[in-house]
Amino acid sequence: MPGPLLHVGATVLCSHGGQAQPTVPNPVVTVSGQPTVTAAAPWLVSACPLPPPPAGNGPCISAQFVSAATRVTSNGQPLLLLDSQAMCAPTGTPLPAVASQMRVIAM
Repeated sequence: MPGPLLHVGATVLCSHGGQAQPTVPNPVVTVSGQPTVTAAAPWLVSACPLPPPPAGNGPCISAQFVSAATRVTSNGQPLLLLDSQAMCAPTGTPLPAVASQMRVIAM
């Protein structure tokens, strides 16, 4: 399904409210003046409030996207879309993108 491309300035949060940032931006393709991100890049999560064991299984530390664009790639890697799915480690919870640029749509 088509959707807006994710970029470095997008707001991506773990399910508990921790802020996520990509570790490897893709400067080859930019949108809104910012690099995009490929599916291969892991994301780091900071300030996740989920408590560690035994009270919880957190906090979220990193995440990896498991779905991405099917028809748009850069350097042989699919680009991430606003609706791409990711899972946090070690919690296994989703990492939703909540805000991104809306001008460039990919499939």
